[in-house]
Amino acid sequence: MEEKDLKILAQNLANPEGETGLKVAEMMNATNIGMTLESIKTLLIEDSECILEIGHGNAAHVKSLLNLANDLKYVGIDISETMHKEARRLNEEFKDQAEFVLYEGTVLPFEDKTFDKIFTVNTAYFWKQPVEYLNEIYRVLKDNGTFVLTFGQRDFMETLPFTQYDFKLYNSDEMEETVSKSHFKRMKISEKEEQVKSKADGETVTRLYTVLTIKK
Repeated sequence: MEEKDLKILAQNLANPEGETGLKVAEMMNATNIGMTLESIKTLLIEDSECILEIGHGNAAHVKSLLNLANDLKYVGIDISETMHKEARRLNEEFKDQAEFVLYEGTVLPFEDKTFDKIFTVNTAYFWKQPVEYLNEIYRVLKDNGTFVLTFGQRDFMETLPFTQYDFKLYNSDEMEETVSKSHFKRMKISEKEEQVKSKADGETVTRLYTVLTIKK
């Protein structure tokens, strides 16, 4: 891919827009589904819980999440108006259980201690002020709640040509240090790998990623 195409891809990975954004989101859902499902599994979802996903993309995975337990409430939040509309369209049949919120990316528009479980996949690269943002997540998480933070490891992400454009990369230790500066007190690190197709050229690569299970 040429530099201008890599920049467009990077921009749409951060904030999908328009027709290009829809295509990138479809690709993201396909390539990230393993990480997303692993994150959902790690949450250990139980009946009647309220779950927040930060950066839901097209949210094609919501159906499988809602099937995990009874009486669940899912809230997805995103900065992309394109993804907000597409997620609502794809999940119209679940509108009684799934709500989608558009926001500006820094302040979570919810009351304190709203959610039992919170998760986010491949969004940490775009957080402008990571510690402050983690404290926002802490604020809206219930005292006995669980936050799962999943991201591609620096060594792998640096091999992808588009991550040179406005991606802040972390290895497990760097993210652990960042989280330790927030209000969160406890975390467990799990490192994973999977075979995926590259977003840049479609070649199969081994992705190394980290799942952090974080508690107050």
